[in-house]
Amino acid sequence: MAIMIILTTLLVIFISSLAKIAYDTISCYWLTPRRIRKKMEKQGVRGPVPRPLVGNILDVAALLGKSTAKDMSSIDHNIVDRLLPHYTTWTKQYGKRFIYWNGMEPRLCLAETELIKEVLSKNSNVCGRSWLQRQGTKHFIGKGLLMANGEDWYHQRHIVAPSFMGDKLKSYAGLMVECTNKLIQSLETEFDSGRTEFEIADYMKQLTADIISRTEFDCNSDKGNQIFHLLTLLQHLCAQASRHLCLPGSRFFPSKYNREIKSLKMEVERLLMEIIQSRKDGVEIGRSTCYGSDLLGMLLNEMQKRREDGDNGFSLNLQLIMDECKTFFFAGHETTALLLTWTIMLLATNPNWQQKVRHEVNQVCHNGATPSVEHLSKFTLLNMVINESLRLYPPATVLPRMAFEDIKVGDLEIPKGLSIWIPVLAIHHSEELWGKDVNEFKPERFASKPFSGGRFIPFAAGPRNCIGQGFALMEAKIILAMLLSKFSFSISDSYRHAPVSVLTIQPKYGVQVYLTPINSYQP
Repeated sequence: MAIMIILTTLLVIFISSLAKIAYDTISCYWLTPRRIRKKMEKQGVRGPVPRPLVGNILDVAALLGKSTAKDMSSIDHNIVDRLLPHYTTWTKQYGKRFIYWNGMEPRLCLAETELIKEVLSKNSNVCGRSWLQRQGTKHFIGKGLLMANGEDWYHQRHIVAPSFMGDKLKSYAGLMVECTNKLIQSLETEFDSGRTEFEIADYMKQLTADIISRTEFDCNSDKGNQIFHLLTLLQHLCAQASRHLCLPGSRFFPSKYNREIKSLKMEVERLLMEIIQSRKDGVEIGRSTCYGSDLLGMLLNEMQKRREDGDNGFSLNLQLIMDECKTFFFAGHETTALLLTWTIMLLATNPNWQQKVRHEVNQVCHNGATPSVEHLSKFTLLNMVINESLRLYPPATVLPRMAFEDIKVGDLEIPKGLSIWIPVLAIHHSEELWGKDVNEFKPERFASKPFSGGRFIPFAAGPRNCIGQGFALMEAKIILAMLLSKFSFSISDSYRHAPVSVLTIQPKYGVQVYLTPINSYQP
């Protein structure tokens, strides 16, 4: 009798589980999309007709395939049609507001600056990353700060923020200078041996990798280089695999992508655990009294504190610490490396501005002095150039947010479950917002007035803006100032202008420039 009761109970649990899975699947792939589509159509928001299951993915892929099939014939900064062809095509058909489907995930494209400010500021507490976005980066950066939502995001941001503020942020300047000097010596040695052309993108990636390894994780270069190399491979694989996430259960398929992704993830986490274990061993054997003052040390110290206090709220475990490490290993060098690469390309093709900024650097850093934190606020022209570079080539083409509850944005009622996609690149290249010279390199547009959060958003805006923005800008200014004081650079004849989007906007073939050493100080 007892066995029958147990079997019956198990059967009921099994049937209930199947029923829940069936309902969740039907809700996810039919009921919720149907509800959202009807609500948006009532407000006059329409878009291309989606196909079953795949939505408009094939349409986007076809448009992208066509727009990027050929390299650009010249160095032209009008890259919206190339990187966001679906945006330009559907905007012409459906207006500034339209809805399209990434599989069964509805995406509202929103390019109105006032509404964007509302989403990023007023509604930041009820908007975040969607399930599909989180799945797409699950093995890449996991549940780190970039992908966290709600209370988890609040707690993680609170823990991480001190590492990027005040005196702690300023303390990184010395290591940035040290790493940049090392690079400059390497470039000078190669020039002396007869080399004049340099693929600057690779050098910038290596330099920012060294800096983030040392400033945030006190990690030796060899191990840091291994992690960065593996994360770069993971980035490309996850970007490719995410195209198939619209298919139910696709993330469980034993595909080549999924096998390689899991293998790379395990290797990255093995290397990170070696660093973490070294810290833990140091504390356990009494070699040190805490886990360190860098980001990793702060996370480990916080985890230990929560365990001792018996905090049953937010859980900070080793997996989350590794996810945070992966997030900042990636974000801490990728965006800055690209900012440096695109800025050098722009200065190499605009020698007048290059000379203006070099003169400013020499005036601020008298007699070839090394840039310090106190110098940075005086680099007015350099700051203008960096902003213009971020406008023309922002790190990411789009900024996604999902509504976790029904919200009101301007005159729009946004239903729960609708993803809002903000086309950053298109906004930065909007003739309506910036004028007829929008696709020209004109740093002087940043000379006097600041730009509101809805118009210039390379690092997002509002409470969920990029936590490492100050770090990235300080790093970029120090590196560019030091490079400009040591070298003049011009674009190589072999450079092929072909921006592509792989989570971030990257030069498909790198950026080749001619470097020529100059005197450290030119009056």
